[in-house]
Amino acid sequence: MPRILILDANQRSALACMRSLGRMDGLELLAADSLPWALAGHSRFCRAYAQHPSVREAPDAFIDWLADCQQREGIDLLFPMTEFTSQLILMHNQRHPEAALSLPFADAERLLSLGDKGRLVERAGRLGIAVPESQLFARAAEVDTASIGDYPVVIKPCRSHLWLGDRWLTTSVQIARDRAELEACLATSPWLQDHEFMLQRFIPGHGGGVFALYNRGQAVCFFAHRRLREKPPQGGVSVLSESVVPDPRMQQAARELLDDAGWHGVAMVEFRIDESGKAWLMEVNTRFWGSLQLAIDAGVDFPQLLYRATRGEPLPEMSGYRTGRRLRWLLGDLDSLYLVLRDRRYGIGDKLRRLLAFFTPHPFSTRHEVNRWSDPMPAWAELKQYIADLRR
Repeated sequence: MPRILILDANQRSALACMRSLGRMDGLELLAADSLPWALAGHSRFCRAYAQHPSVREAPDAFIDWLADCQQREGIDLLFPMTEFTSQLILMHNQRHPEAALSLPFADAERLLSLGDKGRLVERAGRLGIAVPESQLFARAAEVDTASIGDYPVVIKPCRSHLWLGDRWLTTSVQIARDRAELEACLATSPWLQDHEFMLQRFIPGHGGGVFALYNRGQAVCFFAHRRLREKPPQGGVSVLSESVVPDPRMQQAARELLDDAGWHGVAMVEFRIDESGKAWLMEVNTRFWGSLQLAIDAGVDFPQLLYRATRGEPLPEMSGYRTGRRLRWLLGDLDSLYLVLRDRRYGIGDKLRRLLAFFTPHPFSTRHEVNRWSDPMPAWAELKQYIADLRR
């Protein structure tokens, strides 16, 4: 019986994978995370849960634990949910091909060619895909701030997480509204001193994206959703989303990028849509996404399809999916409501409308992401941890 280990098990995407794969016959599912408990570990489909060393703080110990676990438990396939975990495993596989760990993704070179934003800009330019005007720098000292004429400008790292050989360095996107802010950012951000980054033209507008599954260089399916509410409310993690038809222009750009990369696995291609409706490529995330359960509910079961593709099994033809389906992360939505109610930037009318929207969901089109009658324990575990965090 094939055994799958779902890593980063406290991610909501991990819970979606556990529930999806758990409905397949003949699979045994395990879960692991660095925390004492995790959402996917409480699912009725999880045979066993294990706590491991931190991927971020003890990467070498984590890899040793994972290699031992794969051999001891007879793990056939790993399903990581975060870029930290997947990149660390792929780097291990590069260094030790004789002891490679099994992943349902493309190799490290393909992953980094899409995950590195500098290389992505070059690829997009070659393919004729619109990207904001960008300048690449090896370090902050190379920037002549006097030559920057248009503000605001985006300071964008080429890699979101940098592996330094023994530890991770986490970077962040920053926006400088004038020369003084740019110079302050360049002087105070440690990751800008010795690592590649871009200065990119700021695109006003809103975000958009396309989710894809590829099977050894061939497109299998695409999916898209619309964010209805987020945490924090001004922009962040989706707490209420709705399935929609992918924008044809963004889907075509995503297809061209992933075709060119010879991709295998899942990918999230993100864009910025300006006021004229033009889509500008921002980045590609080579992992599962937070609202994965929405795609599954709408009829695109990415985890099952990825498992079958990786095993070399025939895949069903994908002719479409149900639009208008909604997914709600209840506790995240509660946090978002609280942030709106305490924010003085919102008027009383805005707060009342937000309060009404929270208590009047669309019952026939909305499902909860964590709270499921068929698998109730993850919701109870999440609620207990939520209450414990409030008491601290």
